[in-house]
Order: sequence, then C-alpha cells, then structure tokens
Amino acid sequence: MRYAIAVVDDAERDRESIRALARTWASSSGHGADVRGFPSAESFLFDGGAYDILLLDVEMEGVSGLDLARQLREAGNRAEIVFITSHFEFIAEGYEVDALHYLVKPVSPEKLSRVLDRAAERLAAEPPSVVVSCDGETVKLPESDILYVESFAHTVEIHTKNAVYPVRESITALGERLSADFYRAHRSYIVNLRAVERIGRTSVTLAGGAEVPLARGKYDSVNRAFIERN
Repeated sequence: MRYAIAVVDDAERDRESIRALARTWASSSGHGADVRGFPSAESFLFDGGAYDILLLDVEMEGVSGLDLARQLREAGNRAEIVFITSHFEFIAEGYEVDALHYLVKPVSPEKLSRVLDRAAERLAAEPPSVVVSCDGETVKLPESDILYVESFAHTVEIHTKNAVYPVRESITALGERLSADFYRAHRSYIVNLRAVERIGRTSVTLAGGAEVPLARGKYDSVNRAFIERN
C-alpha cells in the first residue's frame, strides 16, 4: 500500500530529519510513501492535501500541533496522528484527539519505525478506503462505496453510490492509492471491479446502471481482472 505522510514542524532541521527517517521506513518496510514537509500548521491547512499519517510537532508558533489535531478531528479527519515533542507534559492532551503515539526529540529511527509500523497496521485493519480533499474538506471514502472515477483536465470525479466528489488530483495518482479492486478501464476511467455487472466489448456496466467506456484492447484483461477479484 502507498501512504501519504505529512511532517509538520517549524524547525527545519527536525522536519527534514523526520522526513528522511519516514522515507527510510517506507523503503525498508516495502511500503510506498509520499512524504511532505510543512513549516507550520497554517501551511499544512493551506495545502489542503489528504494524508494517511501525520507527524505533528506539538510546540509550534501560531497554531500548535495539538490545536491542528483538534481542528482536523472536528472536521472528521481520521488520519493516524503521531505527536513529536520535547516535553513530556503534553502527552496527556493527545488522548482527546486519538493520537497513536508520542515521540520525544531527538526522534529515534527505531522508535519512529515501530510507530509507523503500528500506523500501517491500523490503516490496513480498517475496511479499504481512500482519503481525499474535496471542496476544502478532508473526506474518507470507503472503497466499497465507490463505483468509478472519471478524469477531467485538472480534476477527477469520484462517483459513489450516493454522491459525486470532485477532487484536484490526477487519475494516475488516485489510482495508485486505490486497491487492486480497481481497474483502469480507459485513460479517463477507473472502475470498481466489485461493482461491475456486465462487461461488453466497448463498455462496462456498473451497479445502478452507470456505463463506463472500455478502451480498445482491454476486453480480455478486464475480464481476467474481474474473475480474479470476484
């Protein structure tokens, strides 16, 4: 699985060190990871990206790591949160935002690896889902609700059983974050194989009647993928 990890720390040396450790963990554990760094809570919020794991410095000027975590939880963000601090007295406050763990600076590579392993285990234990940023909010969509994804010039639309979510992300990048239940049927479409009801030579029909075009030459491969996933 590929994880999106954010490191939010106003101390540049600490931030870059933790980013490097997180990338090393991903490489050594066989996970894919996009690890981004932010110098403040405000810059993280401005970015508006969707992240699976957050490594937050507790003591930052302006909005603290704890305040950022509270804002995210109030908005429904369920990312795994790890606090990083120089002082033990903040630890008790992390329970109110369901923090996974606290790490004390300087961060030990071994301890960070163990914590990231736990975060990955917790994420894997949940029903498969994808976290996206939509209309200024972070939304966690269960994969079982997604029917298909359609690509446009600078956005994709995620079509679920009950709603459509416009997301500023490429279809390729989003596809890499989805499980093997999803198949690229066309350069502009990804379909949920578990929602497929009929496969034709030029299109795929999904639950609810939605019909998605099938690229030339994809008929045999989509049939194989469908059989393997059902």
